[in-house]
Amino acid sequence: MAYLGENIPKLGFGLMRLPQEPQGVVDIEQTKQMVDLFLARGFTYFDTAYGYINGESEKSIKTALVDRYPRESFQLATKLPAWAGANNAEEAKQMFYTSLERTGAGYFDFYLLHNIGANRTAKFDEYGIWDYVQELKAKGLIKHAGFSFHDNAELLDEVLTKHPEAEFVQLQINWADWESGGVQSRRNYEVARRHNKPVVIMEPIKGGALANPADSVKKVFDDTGSKASYASWAIRYAASLEGVITVLSGMSTLAQLDDNTGYMQNFKPLSDDERAVITKAQEALAALPGVPCTSCKYCVPDCPQKINIPDIFDTLNKELIFNDVPGAKFGYGWATNSGGKASDCIECGQCENVCPQKIKIIDNLKIAVKRFE
Repeated sequence: MAYLGENIPKLGFGLMRLPQEPQGVVDIEQTKQMVDLFLARGFTYFDTAYGYINGESEKSIKTALVDRYPRESFQLATKLPAWAGANNAEEAKQMFYTSLERTGAGYFDFYLLHNIGANRTAKFDEYGIWDYVQELKAKGLIKHAGFSFHDNAELLDEVLTKHPEAEFVQLQINWADWESGGVQSRRNYEVARRHNKPVVIMEPIKGGALANPADSVKKVFDDTGSKASYASWAIRYAASLEGVITVLSGMSTLAQLDDNTGYMQNFKPLSDDERAVITKAQEALAALPGVPCTSCKYCVPDCPQKINIPDIFDTLNKELIFNDVPGAKFGYGWATNSGGKASDCIECGQCENVCPQKIKIIDNLKIAVKRFE
């Protein structure tokens, strides 16, 4: 039986981590080159959001894609975060039209309620967003409506039971988080399948962590004799699941896009032998300590101490997982150069309330204090 998005190529361009100039401005010329190569190799799905790069992601894709290619030649997805920056229903609903104006897309092929989970979920009910997107769909401004999700399988089952009108779900799925008690990749995927909802996969490389894993994990892949990149193993793993619309990769360079589109052009699901390799990699990774942060930065905007939590955790993992002590200490200096130090944490807990990975952020900041201050 065919499903929504079955014929969409299984690699999608995630626009959360577009290349940027030193001053933080999106590198439009490199983005154009990436878009051109992506489309030239037969891929069509682009994913952005209202808040990505402070709105610059949506603006950039207008310049790099929408203004340069026929509208019917690609699918564009974006998301509405009713829980972030909206004080009432009117402001939340206006986010849709702001996204429409920024992108110039005319309509969205896939439109998502952004980051359902925890205390964020209530805002979509309070502001009437579920009904609102159905109204927009009836007007032809949305082709397909769904939501992205960062929480446990029980809540996902509850949301899909309450809202059968959702046509698809976007889930964090990768081989490292497949059995994770926090992310629950496998359990959430199985809930979506039970509700007959196709899945868009995000974070297949876990924020880039699986593109350059620990040496013990690399050895598992290297011992196969394969010359494939570590990232390719992760993306192919996700794309091999049934009922997948596409697998998003947040590509930041032309080289990353060249690699990903290269091996995904003639995509073949993992063989049984390759699945066995992934199992060994999972076992090797499980033996290592570390902080499972994907640098989504949901924890940053509301931190009263302006602590750059993801960058601090990135430096902490350099020591915990990769044993790069000098690099970790140097990185900590950069991570705290324009924000608070780990010791500035007042333990208010706002960061932990919005963390998709359910990380014990406060405890790990205390570890960073001991390691670097």
